[in-house]
Amino acid sequence: MEQLTKDTFKEKIFDFENNSEWAYKGNLPAIIDFYADWCGPCKMVAPVLQELSGEYAGKVNIYKVNTDQEPELSGAFGIQSVPSLLFIPMEDQPRMAAGALPKKVFQEIIKDVLKVN
Repeated sequence: MEQLTKDTFKEKIFDFENNSEWAYKGNLPAIIDFYADWCGPCKMVAPVLQELSGEYAGKVNIYKVNTDQEPELSGAFGIQSVPSLLFIPMEDQPRMAAGALPKKVFQEIIKDVLKVN
């Protein structure tokens, strides 16, 4: 799992400062975990995402954004609570989910939204 800053986000995911129309730059579907170090539910999601990053290596990229360190990036996506998770399919608009999701739900979203088996 890779930690994203505003600059690496604009480089690898989407340049939200120069584009209003969504245009994903990645070569694999992605999950972005907007989290905070002080957040209890975020700490519950972290090991699940770590497991998924191993299970879906080469199929799905999983990134993390620390909302306390990246307030401008968090603001661009309207993050008001953590954890917030952005699911980015290759051919469709991204979808946001909030809260600590169980692993089974992540697997369903990876299959149904990201179209990865």
